[in-house]
Amino acid sequence: MGDKEFAGRTALVTGGSRGIGRAICVRLAQA
Repeated sequence: MGDKEFAGRTALVTGGSRGIGRAICVRLAQA
């Protein structure tokens, strides 16, 4: 994932409390 791809955008991630969903949430929050 490139950081610029998600900068200033909104993402809805289901299952964000654990596992892969959580990892995706953490990574998107860093973008």
